[in-house]
Amino acid sequence: MELNWSLKEIYTSFNSKEFKGDIEKLTELIEDINTWATETVKDNQNVVVKLEDYIKRFSEFTKLISKLGSFAELTVSADTTNIEALKYCDIIETKSTKIVEASTKLEKWISNIEDIDLVIGKSELLKEHEFVLKNIVELSKYLLTDREENIIATMQNTGSSAFGKLKDKLISSLKVEIEENGEVKELPLTVVLNMAYDKDSDVRKRAYEAEIESYKKVEEGVAAALNAIKGEVLTVCDFRGYKSPLEKTLVESKMDEESLEAMLSAMRESMPVFRKYLRRKAEILGHKNGLPFYDLYAPISDADMKFTYEEGAKFVEKNFRTFSDNLGDFAAKAINNNWIDVKPKEGKIGGAFCAELHFIGECRVLLNYGDSFSDVITMAHELGHGFHDECLKNESVLNIDCPMPIAETASTFCETIIKKAAVKDATKEEALAILEAEISGCTQVIIDIYSRFLFEKSLFEARKECALSVEQIKELMLNAQRESYGDGLDPNFLHPYMWTWKPHYYYADSNFYNFPYAFGLLFAKGLYAKYIEDREGFPESYEKLLEITGKNKIADVTKVMGIDIHNKEFWKNSLKTVEDDIERFIELSKN
Repeated sequence: MELNWSLKEIYTSFNSKEFKGDIEKLTELIEDINTWATETVKDNQNVVVKLEDYIKRFSEFTKLISKLGSFAELTVSADTTNIEALKYCDIIETKSTKIVEASTKLEKWISNIEDIDLVIGKSELLKEHEFVLKNIVELSKYLLTDREENIIATMQNTGSSAFGKLKDKLISSLKVEIEENGEVKELPLTVVLNMAYDKDSDVRKRAYEAEIESYKKVEEGVAAALNAIKGEVLTVCDFRGYKSPLEKTLVESKMDEESLEAMLSAMRESMPVFRKYLRRKAEILGHKNGLPFYDLYAPISDADMKFTYEEGAKFVEKNFRTFSDNLGDFAAKAINNNWIDVKPKEGKIGGAFCAELHFIGECRVLLNYGDSFSDVITMAHELGHGFHDECLKNESVLNIDCPMPIAETASTFCETIIKKAAVKDATKEEALAILEAEISGCTQVIIDIYSRFLFEKSLFEARKECALSVEQIKELMLNAQRESYGDGLDPNFLHPYMWTWKPHYYYADSNFYNFPYAFGLLFAKGLYAKYIEDREGFPESYEKLLEITGKNKIADVTKVMGIDIHNKEFWKNSLKTVEDDIERFIELSKN
């Protein structure tokens, strides 16, 4: 079984005739769009034809830049030392800014078209892209002048984007000094972070202490990057007329404040039960003052659930088929056609992700598979994203921009399928381990995500006044952890540096990259409950739901399944499924 992904379906190399030709084609296409845009916005003659041209030209541009960018970025992901790939990442990023001025002109022109509904009704192509066009009109009030938009896009290359790369470089090259077998070793941060799952409590504690100590070597540089990026975000939001970065995130997520508050309110009400779980886990591990941060991921069972990649792949495919053959067929296709880069290796980035390649109707999945059950879950999660892309592959490229909160639904749903399947065949010890892993994961998505939300909100508030010192940033993080975890964690062992390596704080164009995970988890839990009620009819409805996620507001997407996300009871019912698991875990752990 091949363990490295294949990218030859995109390009064979950076020196290939096809890649070089497409780079030239991109330059020509950008020049053509810029010239065409200048002429188009002069009047409102032939408006239907012009709008159709807009859809066609920007569809072509989106496909081409996605193809070029995906090849460069995926190459770098598997090998961060690839100089050619790094070079083209910069080149493509720079080229993408060359279209901003034209794009702004056209979006303003579209927003000023009279009787837009009447115009859209005159063309099948425009009807297909009705949501895209109306979304442009809705967002036009946040647009600046053509020149200002161009300046911001260009300056970001040497501003937030450059600071994000600085942070990545500092963290990816950070070495942690830790004692092993009486010898002090320098290990990569990713290796030390994985020690949080070690069966030896002494290893977990030493790893935590060494990790915390290591950040002192890079804290000033990382804090400078964070201050610069958040400062830029505040400035740009102010220029555009957003009340806050949070409002910008909600608008771009096609989500309203009422649904966010309904979800957060339900989460806050459920926190005592999650803290009860944390205290019980602390008792099992011999702690009396709540769970220390370094034991958040500690295994509480001796069950040794090992899955080689081949075993994990078979397990995922087999159990995906219990839901639907479409899902099982997709998993088989991804596994057998080398769409997955499986193992950790020198130069490969950490973590996992799924990259959609709509231009060829495929995806690519990056894993750092280590033969544990959690790696099987990660595989299922990322293949869930891939299945979502599969359901969107017949849509226009302009109709697949899925808002972040709903984007985590399919991945979380697929995780649930695998966890439920694993529990069925498990021994008592294994069932306890799976149940605890599920609750631990949910605790991260509910409690820790809430702490990240609180931290980012307070960070933006403080950054309005001035740049923050390292100590101030650390204190904001500790305050957020105290408020969300409460007495579930030992107050003497929190994590003041969680802002350093979590990448989402450094995304200038995607702020509050946290609450969408809670949305995805809880919405998926609600969907799974509906699946249990109707196993035969649900899979088809579910695929239809995934098909429309790029061309509707979130509340309209969820209505397809009869779910009102403004109603706090929906969120409470989803959380109840986790609370029931917690009560079962506590009961099992005492027997």
